[in-house]
Amino acid sequence: MQNSRNVLLWVVGLVMAAIAIWQFSLFVAFKDSQGFLEAEGGTLHLWLAIGATVITCLCAFAGIFGRINKAEELHITS
Repeated sequence: MQNSRNVLLWVVGLVMAAIAIWQFSLFVAFKDSQGFLEAEGGTLHLWLAIGATVITCLCAFAGIFGRINKAEELHITS
C-alpha cells in the first residue's frame, strides 16, 4: 500500500511539474491581439504555474518524507 501511494505521488508530481512548465512558457510568450509580446498579460498562466509548482513541491515533500517507516525505525541503545 505504501509503495502504490508513493508511485501515485510521484506521478501526480511529475504531471503537475509538466503543467507548471507549460503554463509558465505560455505566460512568458503571451501575445496580445495584434501578435506582439505583452509583458503584463497572461497573469492567469502565471498563477496556474505557481499553483502547479506548489502542488509539485507538496507531492515531492510527501513522497520523500512519507517513506520514513516508524515501525522499522532503528533504535540505538547503550
